Amino acid sequence: MAKEAVFQIRMDVETKEAAEKLYRSLGTSFAEAVRIFAAQSVKEHGFPFVPKNYDVNRKTARGILSKYASEESRRKEKDAFMEAMIAKHE
Repeated sequence: MAKEAVFQIRMDVETKEAAEKLYRSLGTSFAEAVRIFAAQSVKEHGFPFVPKNYDVNRKTARGILSKYASEESRRKEKDAFMEAMIAKHE
């Protein structure tokens, strides 16, 4: 399949250099690893790995909006995402 599309992302230099070093040590490139990630995501219809729990104190939508959820809702949903991801990938 021809590689015709371009995908650009911004990230901090340290992460990029660490990823490049990692994938070189595995015999491939960071760009190829991103292509593999995308292809596997399409195949799996989601993340090709089980995501870790999100930190509700981070400045993400999930973290910022969690303060508006009721305590009961938070308790019910606390591990629901993680359980769903584990079940999906087992």
